[in-house]
Amino acid sequence: MNQAEVLAKLQGIFDTIFLEPVVVTPALTAKEVPEWDSLMQVSLVVTVEKSFGVHFRIGEVEKTRNVGEFADLILKRLEQP
Repeated sequence: MNQAEVLAKLQGIFDTIFLEPVVVTPALTAKEVPEWDSLMQVSLVVTVEKSFGVHFRIGEVEKTRNVGEFADLILKRLEQP
């Protein structure tokens, strides 16, 4: 799996979580999506963990600055046994 494939899968997740359409790009940040608050962040992380079969460490998602870095983090977790 590569970043483009992760972003495509994230688009499907964003489509189910957010009411308003969000176009997932590597540069997208939470600040650009009015609906993306702390509760949505929790929902998003839980859904991503289930969908990709990964688990994140405490604070690791918060260190990502945009969706591209989040996608890279997902790829990193997928590579670990």
